Order: sequence, then structure tokens, then C-alpha cells
Amino acid sequence: MDFLSQVYLLSNRFIQDYPATKYHELMHKQGRPYTCLLIDTHDDYFICVPFRSSINHTNAYFFKRTVRSKKTRSGLDYSKIVIIKNPDYIDSTTPAVVDQDEYNEMMAHLPQIVKEAVSYVNTYINHVNGIAPLHPKQFFRQYGYTTLTYFHDLLGIATPGSSDNDNPNE
Repeated sequence: MDFLSQVYLLSNRFIQDYPATKYHELMHKQGRPYTCLLIDTHDDYFICVPFRSSINHTNAYFFKRTVRSKKTRSGLDYSKIVIIKNPDYIDSTTPAVVDQDEYNEMMAHLPQIVKEAVSYVNTYINHVNGIAPLHPKQFFRQYGYTTLTYFHDLLGIATPGSSDNDNPNE
């Protein structure tokens, strides 16, 4: 699989366009940036996988050899993936800072992380579109608290009763 990747912050415009009051599954922490691995797989959108210091489920890549991972379950959280089409949602002026050992481990396992993130998104799309439905319990375990529900229009998923202007991401 061909891909490009880089670590970025999501911009203030993204945070303004996706307020916590409406998009409560997004990781909104006052004063804390949304640092993510931005993946370009040459689809018409970017997959943004956030770094988290403590993950309480299995839908993630967990760091194994980092200082923080010895204390908490830190990693890249697939359940909180953000889909971005609008380049204004990427802060390319502020450097994204992550722990060096986490960055090194991420780079060493980048093909695996990209494959898992893309699979997470594609499995969701295929389930919701009825192509390859999961058992309801399995779907809830994997996607019960996912952020992908906010990005149906960008993922090519028809949402009944919505218009094409519902998502500010375009």
C-alpha cells in the first residue's frame, strides 16, 4: 500500500468547526492540541490518527517500548480517527511535539499502523454500507464510540435525512 504520513496538529479552525457540544466523541481538551499521525493513502481524504496517553480499549496501536507505555496504555487511537478533506484543518505552522521514543516506535511500525488504520476505516464503511456487516456486538465493541460517524459524507456513506452541507470539513 502506498501512503504518505506526517505528524501534525489539527488547527484551531477544525476545533471551531467541530465543537465539543456537537461532536462529543472527538477528543476536546481545553488548551491541549489534537496531535495526530496524518495518513494520505491517495484517497480524496486524509486519515488523522490521534496520539493518546491512556487508551482503555483494543482499537489502537499500543506503544510497547516507550517510557510512557511502561506506566499507561499509550498509543495511536483508531476509534478517535478524524477524516480530513479541508487542508485548513491541518496546522502546518505549529510544530507537533510527541515523545521521541513514541515517534521512533511509530516510525518503526508505520506500515503496520497505516494498514490497521485504513482497515479500521474500511471495515466501518463496509459495515455501514451493508457490504460486509459485522455482528452487532462486534460492531459495538469496535465502533460504539467512534468518531467516524461524523464523517459519513467524506467517506461516501449516505446518511438518511442529511444534506451535503452538514459537514464543515468540505
